[in-house]
Amino acid sequence: MSKRLTGILTPIISVLLGIIVGTIIMLISGYDPVAAYTALWNGAFGEVYYVGEVIRQFTPYILAGLAVAFAFRVGLFNIGVEGQFIVGWLASVWVGVAFDLPKVIHLPLAILAAIVAGALWAFIPGFLKARFRVHEVIVTIMLNYVALHVTNYIIRNVLAAKSGDKTEMIHESASLRSEWLQSLTDYSRLHWGIILAIACCFIMWFLLEKTTRGFELRAVGFNQHAAHYAGMNVNRNIILSMVISGAFAGLAGAMEGLGTFGYAAVKGGFTGVGFDGIAIALLGSNTALGVFFSAILFGALKVGALNMPLEAGVPNELVDIIIALIVFFVASSYIIRAFLDRIGKKGVK
Repeated sequence: MSKRLTGILTPIISVLLGIIVGTIIMLISGYDPVAAYTALWNGAFGEVYYVGEVIRQFTPYILAGLAVAFAFRVGLFNIGVEGQFIVGWLASVWVGVAFDLPKVIHLPLAILAAIVAGALWAFIPGFLKARFRVHEVIVTIMLNYVALHVTNYIIRNVLAAKSGDKTEMIHESASLRSEWLQSLTDYSRLHWGIILAIACCFIMWFLLEKTTRGFELRAVGFNQHAAHYAGMNVNRNIILSMVISGAFAGLAGAMEGLGTFGYAAVKGGFTGVGFDGIAIALLGSNTALGVFFSAILFGALKVGALNMPLEAGVPNELVDIIIALIVFFVASSYIIRAFLDRIGKKGVK
């Protein structure tokens, strides 16, 4: 069996195994899995409004998944996507609130602010990794907490409106919202960010697969020592890869700040989007196309889960269990690949 076919089948089998084990858990818990999955489907695709919400939900998921996948493709573990996502969200809203410019200037400026904020936040672990060989996992995890509390402080003490726990709404000139898109989906919160997310999938694919710089980045990921002896600047490529990864994450934050919500609020904890991005990248095999389809699955599960308690009386936490099981089976993909290889060898015989 070819490696490409194995790579396609592995995440599909992981999803099926997660659903099967989730079904068993529902049966043991006394719930009707057929009713639960029907409610899940209806909550995600039963009405055009829900379809709009699914698309809105997986838009930042695509970008968070790309952020994790890009870093992983060059041999780095960016666990700080959540923090980069938060600072990108705040930066986009800050620009959206502070200026009142023509839309053709204001919206790109707010998006650029989010990209730069995420990139700068990711530059810190990239520089420390390249210059002092500090492990990026530790630094990025710690920076998540710094991002959370720093942004909360700025919102409360600099940008807060009268309520004191969130900013004012951004100006319409900085908004990604579209009345046309919303009217198509029965006035869901769908916005133009989905176009940016799809464009970023293409950008990541083109950069890594079709450019000399992308070849260097992948070479550093495969073997830093070999890349160094081949004359490549390993340290520069490490920093660059983290900066690009952070840019994707910051842009994901802009999807929420400029699209879904239109403001930034004090957060009692992490949003979870950045951490979901890790699972999305794993399930998508760290490819742009894989991340796209994986994000759709996660978006549908998250939105559809909200309908499960209403229609089937099943706790929506069970969807989180199913997602965790899917990630578990993806992480255990060596067993699945070994199984597929054995089937392939038997087929050849």
